This record gives sequence, C-alpha cells and structure tokens, in this order.
Amino acid sequence: MKILLTNDDGIFAKGLWELYICFSKSHEVAIIAPDRERSAIGHGITLYEPLRASKIKTDNNDPVFAVNGTPADCIKLALLELLDFVPDMVISGINPGANVGTNINYSGTVAAAREAALYKIPGIAVSIYSNSPNFYKEAATYTEMLANNIMENKLPEQTFLNVNIPDLPLEKISETKICRHNVSMISEYIDKRIDVRKNKYYWHGCRTNNNFGDPNIDEAALNKKYISITPIKCDMTDYNFLEPLKTWEFKTKN
Repeated sequence: MKILLTNDDGIFAKGLWELYICFSKSHEVAIIAPDRERSAIGHGITLYEPLRASKIKTDNNDPVFAVNGTPADCIKLALLELLDFVPDMVISGINPGANVGTNINYSGTVAAAREAALYKIPGIAVSIYSNSPNFYKEAATYTEMLANNIMENKLPEQTFLNVNIPDLPLEKISETKICRHNVSMISEYIDKRIDVRKNKYYWHGCRTNNNFGDPNIDEAALNKKYISITPIKCDMTDYNFLEPLKTWEFKTKN
C-alpha cells in the first residue's frame, strides 16, 4: 500500500514515528505533518497566511515534510501538491490521549482522517488511551492490521474510522468493539484567574466521566479496556429531519 501519515502533535511526535517504523517495513510511506503541536484545532484550515513545507531527511529518503499549518492543511497540501502519488490510505496519529465522545469534534487527529475521506481516500484516526503512552508499538501493529482489513473489505465512500486503543499489550486487550459516537456533553468549567497585572484570564477545563449508561458508546468500550472503532461519515445531514423541515413555513417577504 501507499500510506500517508500525519497527526496533530507535530512532525517529531513519537506516535507518528512508531507508525512510520511499522508501516515502512512493508509499504510505501510518506509523512506530511504539522511542524508543531496543533492539538484540538479541529478541521481548521489556513487561509490568510502562506503555507510552507520543509523537507525532513530520512535514511531512505521517503517524502517527509513539516508544514506550518493544521492537520487538514497537511492533507490538502499532500494531495494537491507535495506527493507524486495518490495514497491508498491516510492514517492520522497515534494521538496520545483518547479521541472519543464530543472530543472528536475538536480533534485535529480526527480532522485529518475526515479530510482524507472528503477526498474519497480511506482514513483512520488512531489514538491511544494515555497521555504518556507506553505501548505505541503495539498500537501501530494493530493499526497496520486494521489498514490491511480496510483494503480487503473497503470502507463506504466518505466514511472513515475513529480508533481508540488502550495503552496495554495487545494480548491484554479483551477485544475490539464497534461503537457509536457518544454525543453527550462532558462536564465543563471555566477556571478564572488573575494575572500579576490584575487582569482576568481563563482556563477551559473538563471533568472525566467514567459512568456510562450505554455500553455501546466509544467511551464506555475504551473505559472497559476494549479497542473502540467508530465509523464516521462526512455527510452530516440529518436525513430524519429533512421531511419535517419541509413542512415549516418560510417567508421571504413580510
């Protein structure tokens, strides 16, 4: 396979290079990733400043570029300019920390896989459930297995997979669970503080929820040490509401 790797943690992030080490043994691999951490940037793209791509040298001279933009920028630049091939798959990660529940709306890791899917290229967003992971190599091995599975079985057009893996040896992970995305809002708060010049500033925070009523949501599966896989569509239309919405009265003039 021809694989494009990216992330939202920056070009030198350990999870990215564990994927490279794993996939480059058997596949043609390119890396195009942000030049610094761009976590929680969502699906933002750069419009009002130029994008720059700096080539990074590797031992086997694979195409590796650091881009001064977002994860979505990296995919666009890769597909429209930097690569001389169309990748069979885009893999974004391995992100330290889970991307489940409402977090997938903010995740740059997820956005890169979504951007690939918009271009009708299969995408995987992969995260590991720890802020300081010990088992990146195992997560990369699982990701390669999943990538081979995708190539054999195919994904629906403009659908990508969001994958979250416990930070454990694979033999200690119970199973893979196919889950739905949890859209329940997390418990959030704003921490207001005062700086040395007596000006207010704010930190956004949230509280972890480990009590899940539905065992089929991504967060519940991951919390039970399962690998969670959620298929996500780029088409966000609420088809159930199309017909009811047509019954509304819309006036363009008084």
